[in-house]
Amino acid sequence: GILAREIHAPFWITLPASAVTGIVLGFVFGLPSLRLRGLYLAVSTLALHFVVIYLGGEYETKRGFSTGILVEPPSLAGFKLSGGHFWYFVLLAAAAVSLLICINLLSSRSGRAFRAVHARETVAEALGISIGGYKLLAFVISSAMTSVAGCLFAYYRGFVSVEAFDLFLSIQYVAMIIIGGMGSLLGALLGAAFVTLFPYAIEALLHLLPNADKLAGDIFAVNYASFGLVMILFLVFEPLGLVGIWHRLQNYFLLWPFRYRPLAGARK
Repeated sequence: GILAREIHAPFWITLPASAVTGIVLGFVFGLPSLRLRGLYLAVSTLALHFVVIYLGGEYETKRGFSTGILVEPPSLAGFKLSGGHFWYFVLLAAAAVSLLICINLLSSRSGRAFRAVHARETVAEALGISIGGYKLLAFVISSAMTSVAGCLFAYYRGFVSVEAFDLFLSIQYVAMIIIGGMGSLLGALLGAAFVTLFPYAIEALLHLLPNADKLAGDIFAVNYASFGLVMILFLVFEPLGLVGIWHRLQNYFLLWPFRYRPLAGARK
């Protein structure tokens, strides 16, 4: 947004610049996070959220952009990329490319190292895998991809504002991973679909209740609480997320009618 507003940088400069910014932030915040694991790691990365929000807010205040930074539609070969229907296909193509990159990455040597570190760090280190190096690489790659997605998001909306990136958005992204299933690309897709459609389902249910008009102002609070409740339920009763449920349904229909009870100790 700053590049587009201050120096009128074109699309083919702002997009790679966003990726470079993500790489730098991923490296800077990844280094101190190497000593942390699990919940502590997730909480520490939220510090990046507050730092960026503060810096963005200060920039908007100092430059007088109280409502955010306007971003003009990009142009490629003289054709202006604008319109919600057009951007739908652009973002769909970007999501497909991102998925292909992740699939190929997981099939590479680095991807196998990621899986080993995720499964058991001690065993991975005994096999000669650099735990710190691959954790830092995961930070850098994910930050770069997220920054590119943010750049496309800014062009799609036509402006950038700190209000668009509140804490609830971060909670939604965490919910996508927990509900969908950690460590799974299919889980990421299922979690994203679930979290995107979940508020609409909650809103539809509220409208079915008596005195629905009086509850209109409480929709955000109900969504907030519902996300927390759903995340707790999945963590307690279904740690594998939606992808775990999908695999069980798949196995049920593949084995039916020859169902069998797994041996003791063989449960996943």
